[in-house]
Amino acid sequence: MSETSILLKAYYEALYERLEACKELLARRIDDLLAAEVAARGFDDFDDEKYAAYREACLAFVEERIEAYNPIGIQYLYDRERAKSAFELELQLDWYDSRAEFAALVQAARDKAEPKVTPERLRGLAQELMRQAGAFPDKSIISAYEAKPGLKKLPDYIVARTIEEIIV
Repeated sequence: MSETSILLKAYYEALYERLEACKELLARRIDDLLAAEVAARGFDDFDDEKYAAYREACLAFVEERIEAYNPIGIQYLYDRERAKSAFELELQLDWYDSRAEFAALVQAARDKAEPKVTPERLRGLAQELMRQAGAFPDKSIISAYEAKPGLKKLPDYIVARTIEEIIV
């Protein structure tokens, strides 16, 4: 495994640990951001039942994102054939395009990667990468939503904004 791949693995592990430890804070911020976004956009017919359903969707998306960074499952990202197929499928299913963000993340990891790095130094580099790049694919989600807001995109957007606030 290359130094870049090792750093990316550490980055995903650091994201997993941070988000797992902050689940309650994430849930509270989701409440605040969801209420603010619904009010700001003036989405029609957004009653208490609809709000509760969107809140539940956001909380489920948080769990999904945390598991996506799980070090036990992340190993599948490093099987090149599976990773390429999964990434292409994800691009077809997602309403946002994260290819440029992923390329920037990989380049940032490449720039920071060091040979024969100690575990402590690797953890520090992963934290630096997280602060610099955010949590992939949040930037893509946020910019696509802000360019063209919509109810179907709202849970992804709220989760992305919440995660970005938590990891900084």
